[in-house]
Order: sequence, then C-alpha cells, then structure tokens
Amino acid sequence: MQRIRLRYTKRGRLRFTSHRDFQRAFERALRRAEVPMAYSAGFTPHPKVSYANAAPTGTGSEAEYLEIALTEARDPERLRVLLDESLPAGLDIVEAVEARTSGLADRLTASVWELRLDGVDPAEAERAVAAFDAAESVEVQRLTKNGMRTFDARPAVASLERVEAHSSPADRPSDQPCAILRLVVRHVTPAVRPDDVLSGLRAVADLAPPVPAAVTRLAQGLFDEETGTVTDPLAPDREAAATEPHPAAATAAATAPA
Repeated sequence: MQRIRLRYTKRGRLRFTSHRDFQRAFERALRRAEVPMAYSAGFTPHPKVSYANAAPTGTGSEAEYLEIALTEARDPERLRVLLDESLPAGLDIVEAVEARTSGLADRLTASVWELRLDGVDPAEAERAVAAFDAAESVEVQRLTKNGMRTFDARPAVASLERVEAHSSPADRPSDQPCAILRLVVRHVTPAVRPDDVLSGLRAVADLAPPVPAAVTRLAQGLFDEETGTVTDPLAPDREAAATEPHPAAATAAATAPA
C-alpha cells in the first residue's frame, strides 16, 4: 500500500467552504481522477483519507495537509496534477510527496497566520500588538457546544507582529487604511484560533476593526523553539525520498533471482 501526502489551499471565495464541504469535493475528485484508493473495512467502506488540523471555515490557507492510501503505486506529481484538475479553482493541490516517514500530524505543532485588518491604522495596530505582547495573560471567551468558555490565549502565541502591507499578496485590496499582522500560534488545548487573538487585542487594547478580518494560514508545521520558525512538515519525506530507493523498487531488487 502506498501513502501519499498532499498540501492544498483554500483561496478566494473557497475560504468559506467548511471542512465537510472540502471532504465531499475531494472524494469526488478522487473518483474523477480514478485514483486507486484503499478503503476501510466494515458495512460502509470509506476511502482511506486522513485529514490533519483543518483551518476554520471562513479562513484562507496556503498550507492544509492530508494523506491518502492507495492500492497501487502512482507517481506523486502526476497524481497531484490529476487531483488539482478535478477540484474547483481555489481548492488547489500544490504539493504531493510519497510518505516515507511516520507522524505527519505530530509535525503540525504550530501555524503562521496573516491577519488583514482593513480600516485599521497601522500605528493603532502596532500599539495593540505591543499591549498584547506585554500582557501576562489575555482572557478571551468562545462559545462552544457546552456553553461559553473562558481561557487564556496568551501562552499559545509564540509571536505577534505588524508587517508591511506589501509583504504578502493582499487578499482584499482597498483604498482604506490597512494593517497586516503576522501571528505564530502553537497548537495547544484548548486550541487558540486567530479570532481568539483578535478578541484578545480588543480586550487589551480596544482594537476593533470596522469589518471582519481577512485571515489566511501561510504555513503550519513543527515549531522550532530556538529560531521561532515553523518548519515544512513534508521536508522529512522529501529528504527520505532523495536518499532511499522507492519501496516497490527495493522489493523487486530483493526478490530478483541472482
């Protein structure tokens, strides 16, 4: 059985698709592309697809990950192209590697987010970020299925800074003032989302954007405590592929007659 890991995006209006919507679209793409999927056992078999840490509905992303299991070996790049052609524009399969290591989900320990605050003066955002960074704790509330929950959002935030608007493509261009924040947040329990950090900025500095923030995940992966960076979770698989023969080739070589 071959395992392929994919990185995909949620761009433009497709940011408003829910994770369930994406699952349905992706399973249809698997059928259109005639991917030889492995299926679970039982009365209602499902294709073996493992989704990892999906972004909340309404947020864009350049770094969503999943893993599929195949019954027949396929070239990862060719598979990527076929699946990308079978999905709507905005849900784009941008990378595919053969899984050569274990624990993809364990390597997703932090995310890098961009928060575009239209209508917010950059200097005002700078002051709010400074107040957030200086706070020992930032209590926020979130409505859950068990009712309102209060928790401290500050410990999960590894870094929060204002960056220049031209540092990345604008998601919603505007003539109005605009502040861009770059957020690195650890994946902890309870999960701290970008909207929780925005609630925290409102609590500590009364920062309230006049329109909803445009939020995009730029990256997710293993958090490096020394450098404060988030590493590429597919890098170990690419490195292993560069140094190891394809498993099928290795098996054929081992069983070939002398």
